[in-house]
Amino acid sequence: MPRIGLTPDRVAEAAAALLDSAGEDALTLSRLAAELGVKAPSLYNHIDGMDDLRRRIAMRGIGDLAEALRSAVLGRSGADALHHLAAAYRRYAQDHPGVYPLTQETRPDDEEYATLGLRAIEPVLAVLRGAGVPEEERIHAARALRSSLHGFVELERCGGFGLDVDIDASYEYLIDSASRAIRRDD
Repeated sequence: MPRIGLTPDRVAEAAAALLDSAGEDALTLSRLAAELGVKAPSLYNHIDGMDDLRRRIAMRGIGDLAEALRSAVLGRSGADALHHLAAAYRRYAQDHPGVYPLTQETRPDDEEYATLGLRAIEPVLAVLRGAGVPEEERIHAARALRSSLHGFVELERCGGFGLDVDIDASYEYLIDSASRAIRRDD
């Protein structure tokens, strides 16, 4: 019988918190069960194993990231929208160091997952549309922007910036460069 109050969403929430606080190596079903005060086999009443759990964590993360990006650009346009979008992206990666990598995975055969993933790209496409990027170039521009943002936050996450230069200033430089590259309203 499932433990009262324990649901698949609650299990995924606890797993996400464990990932963010202790890292990927710490995410085991036995440790998660201990965090939740149950025995590991009890988790199977709520999830279908580690793959299902990782999918649930990723979906939560993608939904949260999509909402953060949407909120960041709401009521903004142009370079201001891009700067706020980029700041929200970086903040999400910093605040969720364990979950963030899972938001970067694709699952083309999973329609629910793919649909949710589209929610995360909608704010990006809106910013690009507002910057005047032609429709036929928007996906290319979105991929270039995502690659830039992800590359920066991933390097930052793994300690890849060793020079004694302000990392925040470098991120602003990246966003200013991206803004100049995509601006089409001249």
